[in-house]
Amino acid sequence: MKNRHFGASLALLAALAASPAPAAQTSASVTRGGALVRQNCSPCHAVGRTGASPEPRAPLFRDLHKRYDVQNLEEALAEGIVTGHNAMPAFRFDATQIADIIRYLKTLER
Repeated sequence: MKNRHFGASLALLAALAASPAPAAQTSASVTRGGALVRQNCSPCHAVGRTGASPEPRAPLFRDLHKRYDVQNLEEALAEGIVTGHNAMPAFRFDATQIADIIRYLKTLER
């Protein structure tokens, strides 16, 4: 009988360990992602919930999810975003930065 309880406790601990990041960590990640896009992207793009893009042809970040599955932007952010115009600077981000940016972009979908 004790072994069953022990096994159930281990299963519960394993499930908790695999659960998503606590809200505080996710919030910090969103904050970092917002700072990255403001620093790197806001000269041309509207990166928040309101406002127009400084560059009229630059997509609004709050509408990116209408054009792309935001999660699928991970590869482009890692390898460098390629666009059809030369004015777009080349950006490459590390895995943590990419996760932060994706989490931030997901908040704009609401």
